[in-house]
Amino acid sequence: MALRRAPSSGSRCGSNAAHLASSEQTLPMKRVHSAGPPGAVRIIGGSLRGSKLAVPALAGLRPTPQRLRETLFNWLMPVIEGARVLDPFAGSGALGIEAISRGAGSALLVERDRAQAQKIIADLQRLHVSNAEVQCAGALELLAQTPARPFGIVFLDPPFESECWSRAADLLDANGWLAPDTYIYIESPADMVPALPAHWALHRETVAGGVRGALYRAG
Repeated sequence: MALRRAPSSGSRCGSNAAHLASSEQTLPMKRVHSAGPPGAVRIIGGSLRGSKLAVPALAGLRPTPQRLRETLFNWLMPVIEGARVLDPFAGSGALGIEAISRGAGSALLVERDRAQAQKIIADLQRLHVSNAEVQCAGALELLAQTPARPFGIVFLDPPFESECWSRAADLLDANGWLAPDTYIYIESPADMVPALPAHWALHRETVAGGVRGALYRAG
């Protein structure tokens, strides 16, 4: 598994094979509707189908609903093979790992919580995934930089309470993160459509369990 240091000046995250840097920026985690015990999400398609990923009982952690995740990857089926994938608000890591399972060429998963970043690494190692990287960093701080290469698929699923969809979208658009015709998945409350760059065209959308999932294409 390829892992690299986030280009920030924070401390190292953990002491295993992965060398991660922690951003000083603190963002709230993804929202949950109840503070229940740790659970699991299941990879629903591809080579890792049936594999479980632990979901810790962290305040604010909100995995994408399974029905919505299945719909999303049906939409992405024609373009997922070999794609370079970015998940800047990784949470449980389910979206990025599902993409790898379904044939993505590589994935960069960004998670600002140190312990959760290490759990994603542990899941990747347990599942023998070698084409994913994990960075422990604040998403907005990372997106303010310029990547070495652009990405063909982006999952933009920030904490609902942070209301940072538009800021993250602007940074993605302005700093070279998007390849021509990149697909960007955006998850938000069902009654809210984020303000996005004008040239991002809505490709598909649906609502499941009070959550809106929408796939855009950057022109």
